[in-house]
Amino acid sequence: MQKTIKAMETKYLQPSLEMIEDVFTKWDSPEEGKVVRSLVEEIRSKKYYLPELELIMVNEDDLILGYVMFSRFHIEGRYEDELLILTPVAVRTEYQRQHISKELIEYGFEQAAALGYKAVLVEGNPKNYNPRGFVTSADYGIVAGPDIHLPHVSCLMIKELVKGALDHIHGEVDYSFYSVLREG
Repeated sequence: MQKTIKAMETKYLQPSLEMIEDVFTKWDSPEEGKVVRSLVEEIRSKKYYLPELELIMVNEDDLILGYVMFSRFHIEGRYEDELLILTPVAVRTEYQRQHISKELIEYGFEQAAALGYKAVLVEGNPKNYNPRGFVTSADYGIVAGPDIHLPHVSCLMIKELVKGALDHIHGEVDYSFYSVLREG
């Protein structure tokens, strides 16, 4: 199977939303599918959106196999020109366990670093992200705010794209500027 990674194009905007909603519906619930789809739509509408870092992998039939979005992020109103958040990550259910997310994420790191970003934040299962170089963010003074309920402190992680970037990035993570996450 031929796989190609590309930045988002207009023709993939709607199909990517449908794929994301389907993946999260199957993984969790229809409600979760709708929330994640709404989050992508909201990020696309805000100043934090970076179309060149909304990445998809397609096969030779132009079917979207996987999706990742890196968008600008701030902590306490700072670092938005240095810090990205990686969310969501989705791989079409029948293509999971084929390193699609790994390839998309690694490609995204290269693109983000080339654009001058210094670090990437992610929330998720450490088993999925530690192999990509993510470490517990609390170890660097980047902690979940009171409205973020993590199963464990290690579920909020960060990765340096530039050595030493985390020497000055710190503070409390807050998602309240995303309305879809406030409502959920």
